[in-house]
Amino acid sequence: MSDFPKSERNIVRRRAERGRYDRDTVHAILDAASLCHLGFVVEGQPFVIPTLYGRAGDTIYVHGSSVSRMLTSLSEGIRACVTVTLNDGIVLARSAFHHSMNYRSVTAFGTGLVIEGDDDKLTALKLISENVLRGRWDDVREPTKKELNVTTVIAIEIEEAAAKIREGDPKDDARDYDLPVWAGVLPIETSYGSPVADTKLGEGIEIPEYIRHLYSDESGK
Repeated sequence: MSDFPKSERNIVRRRAERGRYDRDTVHAILDAASLCHLGFVVEGQPFVIPTLYGRAGDTIYVHGSSVSRMLTSLSEGIRACVTVTLNDGIVLARSAFHHSMNYRSVTAFGTGLVIEGDDDKLTALKLISENVLRGRWDDVREPTKKELNVTTVIAIEIEEAAAKIREGDPKDDARDYDLPVWAGVLPIETSYGSPVADTKLGEGIEIPEYIRHLYSDESGK
């Protein structure tokens, strides 16, 4: 796939060699997460709001209450910045100065557009739901007309984006490699725990397979 265009907004300046602009890399990082931080400015005041999202092609979808400041502002067509970070490991160097993190991140820029029409809203909401937990949407009741009316869905077409990736060993100063200090990478992994049932769950309702395959249950249940 082609690269996103480079501009003053998205070009990686610090550690430029870590920057990636190809759509494959950007899309893969976006698809590996479900929570983004969405930045925007209202009357000169910056805001950064954590929110769930979904992606289709070069479009990021977010949703929420129709009275939320974030969505009200985005619906007016203001510029937005979407960031996602995956924390892969703590990089332990021989000196305090060279400690770091291994990570994969995306910074994307675009302008919000309100999604109109119930069918298009439902399509976007399903996309967000499936990005959080694949299979859940088809298992639950869909939103009612009333619920859709109080929900705003915003599409942010990615105009420019950059991924930035740090991986590998610590980078110590040459004089420090002989220090008797353990150095390396402490990986960080995300895993699912055993589900905890709602206290009002009805009798005989089993954990769905799309949840069951995500965790390890040593009890064998």
